[in-house]
Amino acid sequence: MQFDAALAAQDTLQEAQSELGTDWDQAVELEETFSSNAGTTARDAYEQLLALATRHPQAHRYQAFCIYITWQQVTEETIARHFETGMTLSEAYLASPEGKDPRHLGHVTELLESFRAGLGLDEEDDIVVEFRKDTPKGGD
Repeated sequence: MQFDAALAAQDTLQEAQSELGTDWDQAVELEETFSSNAGTTARDAYEQLLALATRHPQAHRYQAFCIYITWQQVTEETIARHFETGMTLSEAYLASPEGKDPRHLGHVTELLESFRAGLGLDEEDDIVVEFRKDTPKGGD
């Protein structure tokens, strides 16, 4: 990967403050628990962070944050369920790229490839192929 998912998660959570409204303080508290613990405590905080995402489906930065922390969860607990969650979140994020930060779109595309590879799915799916076609290249 060309970026550090843990650092991207920290930065992106800060960017998501305005998207979360009254849930902001809870998200910060859960992220602190997630980042400073391991095992069941971290997993529980992670699951609660994902639950917040379902309450804010239009919070694009927060959605990217959840994808980044899912990669962190994969590195902590390498099980198929986390790869599948990451793949599902990434595909949903990339399905409608309008209005989203190109930096996050690029990072999520990279992570999707990693989640897929972790599950043994090496071929790019239609969403990634379309995203690559639609992404301006240098000099375009």
